[in-house]
Amino acid sequence: MPDNLLARIGVLTISDRASRGEYEDISGKAINDFLGQVVRSNWVAVARIVPDGTDSVAQALTEMADREGCDLILTTGGTGPAPRDLTPEATRMVITRELEGFGELMRRISLEQVPTAILSRQTAGTRGRCLIVNLPGRPSAIDICLNAVFPAIPYCLDLIGARRIEVNPDVCAAFRPAA
Repeated sequence: MPDNLLARIGVLTISDRASRGEYEDISGKAINDFLGQVVRSNWVAVARIVPDGTDSVAQALTEMADREGCDLILTTGGTGPAPRDLTPEATRMVITRELEGFGELMRRISLEQVPTAILSRQTAGTRGRCLIVNLPGRPSAIDICLNAVFPAIPYCLDLIGARRIEVNPDVCAAFRPAA
């Protein structure tokens, strides 16, 4: 199957220290591990690591969506209340439509695990035919959040005209209305 028919999924890690090579990007790996278990169709990975900040994140999101042709970009990091946590602000700079339900669900499900989830500022939105979803930075929180929101992602991609992805129904009960 030619690459132009394969879904392109971006994983953007936002971290000052990981971008400087001071520690291994375990958050990006956690997202890739999840995708490897859930996505059944063939897909192409597009990975980047950038420092915190609105400019670096907005530029990476724009390049991944517009130049790299990503259908889905999952970010990790920069969603807390610390001064350098600016991923939601950068995401809002580049999206055309915000999808608040993603952040609402991620916070709700995370609150069942840890009371500090209320500090989380994840969001999601679309840029053309690309869905961008902000995830937390901890691998355990990434898994919780992706398990909560991923059932809606394949249909969202269909609705915005992105390339189709199929999921493993034994792992993810994705919803698509009957044709």
